[in-house]
Amino acid sequence: MPSNKVPLAQKPAHKERLGFRLDEQTKDLIERAAQLESRKLTDFCIAALTDAARRTIAEHEALILSDLDRKVFFDTLMSPPQPSERLVRALAEHKRRIIS
Repeated sequence: MPSNKVPLAQKPAHKERLGFRLDEQTKDLIERAAQLESRKLTDFCIAALTDAARRTIAEHEALILSDLDRKVFFDTLMSPPQPSERLVRALAEHKRRIIS
Protein backbone atom coordinates (compact mmCIF):
# COMPACT_ATOMS: atom_id res chain seq x y z
CA MET A 1 0.00 0.00 0.00
CA PRO A 2 1.49 3.38 -1.01
CA SER A 3 2.31 5.77 1.76
CA ASN A 4 0.30 9.00 1.96
CA LYS A 5 2.86 10.65 4.23
CA VAL A 6 3.99 14.12 3.26
CA PRO A 7 7.74 14.74 3.67
CA LEU A 8 8.51 17.18 6.48
CA ALA A 9 9.87 19.80 4.07
CA GLN A 10 6.53 19.86 2.20
CA LYS A 11 4.15 19.89 5.16
CA PRO A 12 1.84 22.89 5.04
CA ALA A 13 1.66 25.16 8.07
CA HIS A 14 -1.54 24.48 9.99
CA LYS A 15 -3.23 27.79 10.68
CA GLU A 16 -6.86 26.76 11.15
CA ARG A 17 -8.52 24.55 13.75
CA LEU A 18 -11.37 22.11 13.47
CA GLY A 19 -12.68 20.67 16.71
CA PHE A 20 -15.30 18.02 17.38
CA ARG A 21 -16.24 15.42 19.95
CA LEU A 22 -16.78 11.72 19.34
CA ASP A 23 -17.61 8.62 21.27
CA GLU A 24 -14.92 6.42 22.79
CA GLN A 25 -15.37 3.56 20.31
CA THR A 26 -14.97 5.84 17.31
CA LYS A 27 -11.89 7.45 18.83
CA ASP A 28 -10.39 4.02 19.56
CA LEU A 29 -11.08 2.94 15.98
CA ILE A 30 -9.41 6.04 14.52
CA GLU A 31 -6.42 5.73 16.86
CA ARG A 32 -5.97 2.08 15.88
CA ALA A 33 -6.08 2.92 12.17
CA ALA A 34 -3.53 5.72 12.65
CA GLN A 35 -1.28 3.36 14.59
CA LEU A 36 -1.52 0.70 11.86
CA GLU A 37 -0.30 3.29 9.34
CA SER A 38 2.42 4.49 11.75
CA ARG A 39 1.04 8.01 11.63
CA LYS A 40 0.24 10.61 14.22
CA LEU A 41 -3.44 10.78 15.03
CA THR A 42 -3.74 14.35 13.76
CA ASP A 43 -1.97 13.55 10.48
CA PHE A 44 -4.15 10.49 9.97
CA CYS A 45 -7.34 12.47 10.63
CA ILE A 46 -6.35 15.31 8.32
CA ALA A 47 -5.54 12.88 5.51
CA ALA A 48 -8.77 10.91 6.00
CA LEU A 49 -10.94 14.03 6.14
CA THR A 50 -9.21 15.54 3.10
CA ASP A 51 -9.67 12.35 1.08
CA ALA A 52 -13.35 12.15 2.07
CA ALA A 53 -13.90 15.81 1.20
CA ARG A 54 -12.29 15.40 -2.22
CA ARG A 55 -14.37 12.29 -2.98
CA THR A 56 -17.58 14.05 -1.90
CA ILE A 57 -16.84 17.09 -4.06
CA ALA A 58 -15.92 14.90 -7.05
CA GLU A 59 -19.15 12.90 -6.70
CA HIS A 60 -21.22 16.07 -6.63
CA GLU A 61 -19.39 17.68 -9.53
CA ALA A 62 -19.50 14.62 -11.78
CA LEU A 63 -21.98 14.63 -14.62
CA ILE A 64 -23.99 11.44 -14.45
CA LEU A 65 -26.04 10.58 -17.51
CA SER A 66 -28.83 8.05 -17.79
CA ASP A 67 -28.84 5.67 -20.75
CA LEU A 68 -31.39 7.92 -22.48
CA ASP A 69 -29.29 11.04 -21.80
CA ARG A 70 -26.24 9.32 -23.24
CA LYS A 71 -28.15 8.19 -26.35
CA VAL A 72 -29.58 11.66 -27.00
CA PHE A 73 -26.15 13.25 -26.50
CA PHE A 74 -24.33 10.91 -28.89
CA ASP A 75 -27.15 10.97 -31.45
CA THR A 76 -26.95 14.76 -31.45
CA LEU A 77 -23.17 14.61 -31.92
CA MET A 78 -23.54 12.23 -34.84
CA SER A 79 -26.44 14.12 -36.46
CA PRO A 80 -26.39 17.72 -35.26
CA PRO A 81 -29.49 19.82 -35.94
CA GLN A 82 -29.39 22.65 -38.48
CA PRO A 83 -28.53 26.01 -36.90
CA SER A 84 -31.50 28.26 -36.28
CA GLU A 85 -31.80 31.65 -37.98
CA ARG A 86 -31.07 33.30 -34.63
CA LEU A 87 -27.85 31.31 -34.22
CA VAL A 88 -26.79 32.16 -37.80
CA ARG A 89 -27.34 35.89 -37.08
CA ALA A 90 -25.44 35.65 -33.78
CA LEU A 91 -22.48 33.98 -35.48
CA ALA A 92 -22.44 36.59 -38.24
CA GLU A 93 -22.50 39.37 -35.62
CA HIS A 94 -19.71 37.68 -33.68
CA LYS A 95 -17.54 37.39 -36.79
CA ARG A 96 -18.25 41.03 -37.65
CA ARG A 97 -17.13 42.18 -34.19
CA ILE A 98 -14.05 39.98 -34.07
CA ILE A 99 -12.80 40.86 -37.55
CA SER A 100 -13.35 44.62 -37.19
